[in-house]
Amino acid sequence: MDNARRALRVEVRDLVASWRAVHPGPVRSDAWLRGFDLDFSRELARRGLLGMTWPRAYGGAERSNVDRLAVTEELLRLGAPVAAHWIGDRQIGPAVLRHGSPELCKEILPLITSGEAVFCLGMSEPAAGSDLAAVRTRAEKVGGGYRVRGHKIWTSHAHRASHAYLLARTSDGERKHEGLTEFIVDMDTDGITVTPIVDLAGEHHFNEVQFTDVFVPGERVLGQVGNGWRQVVEQLSFERGGAERVLSTYPVLVEILTAQVRDTSAQLVVGGLVARLAMLRHMAFQVARDLDRGEPPVQAAAPLKYLGYAFEVDILEAYRTLGLGADTGPSSTFGQALLASPGFGLRGGAAEVLLSIIAKQEARA
Repeated sequence: MDNARRALRVEVRDLVASWRAVHPGPVRSDAWLRGFDLDFSRELARRGLLGMTWPRAYGGAERSNVDRLAVTEELLRLGAPVAAHWIGDRQIGPAVLRHGSPELCKEILPLITSGEAVFCLGMSEPAAGSDLAAVRTRAEKVGGGYRVRGHKIWTSHAHRASHAYLLARTSDGERKHEGLTEFIVDMDTDGITVTPIVDLAGEHHFNEVQFTDVFVPGERVLGQVGNGWRQVVEQLSFERGGAERVLSTYPVLVEILTAQVRDTSAQLVVGGLVARLAMLRHMAFQVARDLDRGEPPVQAAAPLKYLGYAFEVDILEAYRTLGLGADTGPSSTFGQALLASPGFGLRGGAAEVLLSIIAKQEARA
């Protein structure tokens, strides 16, 4: 690790320690999705830690994706409250950079790098979850733009979002993957209704979002009309290829390591988890290096997400079978992670989708 990257890690640790001094409490699992603090995200922005790899013209720092991974690893490991900026910084900004018009880049990217924009994802629908190509939300061409009608679900932080990424159908083709288009939508537009979904832990970050005759200006099309499937597959690789696919249950792993188990068979379990973590981190850094070479990590991200999900769940199983901790209630480190775990295998693509991507990659090899 070079000195500059080490300094980045130290800076993030110090920042999170300062935040925890004001907001004491246990380090929670899945904080990248459940920990929302807009002031914290804006402090990261002030330090140049949002949009780190983007051009300075848009508020970025023109650093490497490997540098960004060092920052996100620390934020995830420490359970920092990063949900306010995570989606915009992780995948919307890169998608806009790759496919957005110059005008869209100038409008949207500085809002993300300053911590002003909060994005939600309008992808999943009641009949289109992992089969994203089955979306039924329609965007009809009208004067000056599009009229959107449809229903999205499992939309995290839609009730707090300033903007939505929206995948909608603009035409019908012979194949369901054809005729999809991506949009950037202001969440205060007339016709958008957000309804909360409360999860097993009694928390509200999921939502349903209804679009009823919502007008979206034509300049808010992201990329090419009808090319949404190719673009969203690339975007999902940013979602699948990050450290959050490995570190969502890291606080539970810390408790396992802190217990210092003595039994030989238990040590083998713990040692196996540590070895797998090292392997998965290596894979995540390979994804970052691919990005630094200008390569969309569509293929490399799928096995990372597939293996990372198994790892996160196996941490919970190891904690349970090793009999660690008297407190496994819903507010405990283990309990919080367990209640969050049903979503681990679905977000970013179910196992069947990921295995299909991996199989196609092997067939081409």
